[in-house]
Amino acid sequence: MGITSPEIQSPEQLFVHKLGAALTMEQTILGMLEKLQQEALDSTLKRDLKEHHKETEQQIDNLHRAFEALGERPQPQPCPTVEGLEQEGEQMIKQVDEGLVDSVILGGVIETEHHEIAVYDGLIIKAEVMGEDDLVALFQENLEQEEQALEKAIKGAEKVSKQLAKQTA
Repeated sequence: MGITSPEIQSPEQLFVHKLGAALTMEQTILGMLEKLQQEALDSTLKRDLKEHHKETEQQIDNLHRAFEALGERPQPQPCPTVEGLEQEGEQMIKQVDEGLVDSVILGGVIETEHHEIAVYDGLIIKAEVMGEDDLVALFQENLEQEEQALEKAIKGAEKVSKQLAKQTA
């Protein structure tokens, strides 16, 4: 019985693996956004989801450019956190009254955006240490879009929560 060496043995390999997980994350979210646009009731929420779908396509392109800059082939890696968020959101939408769907969507968007922000913060730290300034710029662009999407989702959640509170008062 021989000792097997770990698959990931260097900081560079770890970085490429994390980059692949970010790619899977964004590809999964792209599909989520398409479904959520159909589920959302509020026209502003539908518009914001559609706008973030376009941004997510650009973020995927930025991740492909990062792979290219590293001389690596884009290789998606598992991203169980986003898959879990997707499953949770789908289950919640099935369980709630129609009037609560937008609230569920916005809650899920907030959770997902926080995760994406954490992923890009980690990639930026690693890229800075590696001296990959061009990658830092790509990840910074994605991070700023995620922060803006989070801000919109928080404002939307506050608005929906106030409307729901008025209905139950």
